[in-house]
Amino acid sequence: MSACLDLPDNEYEVIHFHGRHAMERMMERTSVDHGAFSIGSRRGQSSHQHNPGLILARKNTTEVSGDAYGMLLVYSGSFLAEVEKDQLDQLRAAIGLGTEHFEWTVLPGEKFTAPEAILSFTEAGLGQLSRQYHEFIREHVIRSEFVHKKRPILINNWEATYFDFDGKKLLEIAETAHDLGIDLFVLDDGWFGNRHDDDSSLGDWMVNEEKLRMPLKQLVDRIHAMDMQFGIWIEPEMISEKSNLHHEHPEWVLRSPNRYPARSRYQLVLDMANPEVIDHLENVFAHLIEENGIDYIKWDMNRSISDFYSPSLSPVQQGEMLHRYMLGVYDLADRLTSRFPDVLFEGCAGGGGRFDAGMLHYFPQYWCSDDTDAHNRCFIQYGTSFFYPISATGSHVSAVPNHQSGRVTSLRTRAVVAMAGTFGYELDLSALDEKEKEEVIRQIADYRRKQELICEGDYYRLTDPNTQNVCAWSFVSKDKRKVLVQAVVFEHRPNAKKPHVVLQGLEENGWYRRKADGKLFSGNALMKAGIFLPNELGTDMGYQIEFERIEKKESITMN
Repeated sequence: MSACLDLPDNEYEVIHFHGRHAMERMMERTSVDHGAFSIGSRRGQSSHQHNPGLILARKNTTEVSGDAYGMLLVYSGSFLAEVEKDQLDQLRAAIGLGTEHFEWTVLPGEKFTAPEAILSFTEAGLGQLSRQYHEFIREHVIRSEFVHKKRPILINNWEATYFDFDGKKLLEIAETAHDLGIDLFVLDDGWFGNRHDDDSSLGDWMVNEEKLRMPLKQLVDRIHAMDMQFGIWIEPEMISEKSNLHHEHPEWVLRSPNRYPARSRYQLVLDMANPEVIDHLENVFAHLIEENGIDYIKWDMNRSISDFYSPSLSPVQQGEMLHRYMLGVYDLADRLTSRFPDVLFEGCAGGGGRFDAGMLHYFPQYWCSDDTDAHNRCFIQYGTSFFYPISATGSHVSAVPNHQSGRVTSLRTRAVVAMAGTFGYELDLSALDEKEKEEVIRQIADYRRKQELICEGDYYRLTDPNTQNVCAWSFVSKDKRKVLVQAVVFEHRPNAKKPHVVLQGLEENGWYRRKADGKLFSGNALMKAGIFLPNELGTDMGYQIEFERIEKKESITMN
């Protein structure tokens, strides 16, 4: 175990974050009974199913008060986290590498280094614990020079085209994006090999110029000429059986010598424990970036490991395979991000399947979930916020009806939710009508104005969407002068009181002007009485409310 914490009493509950693909990091709070409570992953990645962290909170701990201990593993592979209540009613919490399929031989003179864990404590509630993690991860875990830079607002073509595109269609989307003020065009899956669906060509990272009907460099240059950056999707760790790479190097695949490998999404997994594989991938992707002037890389991983056998290791070393695989992934990420510090890397693993502090060391942002439905994202981003900073959370406005849920939400609400993250779009902008395009222009300008506050300010969860009809959160600048409240009201309830939220983190004796109408409120009033939200008809209604602290009370307008 990387960390072990003993507590002399048992007046604690455990908070953990479970889930599945497209619904990651669902917060659950449960009692600790005699015996052991455990979460973990046996999948070779930290997984969609359990995030590698937990919180011990006293039973009376809330967002704003009470003791809370956090344990977060800085690791992206299989892990184990346990909380045990013993015969004397004491608690022990531990977190570290998964024990199944793991053993390691340390020869004389060698050493084994376990992953680090980040422990944090506060007496001021779950919100303060989260802000401590946000600050620590930004300042001491993420090493990218982008950590405090304003990230580009992007358009990704995936939900607009899937595999059905050519260079002309991509340029149409890019031209519309340029006209609307977007900074970065991202070409997703389908640009390489013979890739027209998801059953072939992973590993063959050669541009399909026949499909694009132009060289990739020409496409990049034309988008650069629009004063936009260019990004591209890769999936380094995977290989298709229908690929030249598999034909040339079948020994580079994780597979038992005595059985056929298990397939998922028509993919097999490359042996990242093999240094030859890492060298090959570094050369391939360095060439791609250098030859084409790439500004952004989306690094994906779309399946877990199921064949726990590396042909590059001896039979007695197979217990080392999973950890060596992860060290190989880190090695490749380190090589590429060090070699190309000006390229913005975003991590992805079937969405948020490997959203953890280990990957954030290399990638300053991570795709939060493949579920882009604004309603579902309220719950996903709520759980994500307990450990991970908002500036690391990839979030986009996508098409409706939503491709994962079929739900229709307004463009306004989709933007409110996506702004609690790196912000971008994932739809066919050229298919929007003029009114919608004008709204996108306003959204982009609005996010640019608020981006520093969102990414650098202190984050507060104002409601629990699991128990309330409102999901609300806020950002407060370090000097407590600027405040942004964002909220989604899930449903209009007839003949009921207006939706209501209480603010946090303000200067009690300060005076705050609401931007929309100029009304003044004391900080104490906002944090004790709170504010009402509009009571509009409809479902999933999104709102933004801004306040700014004034130097002295000019006048008071009663609310």
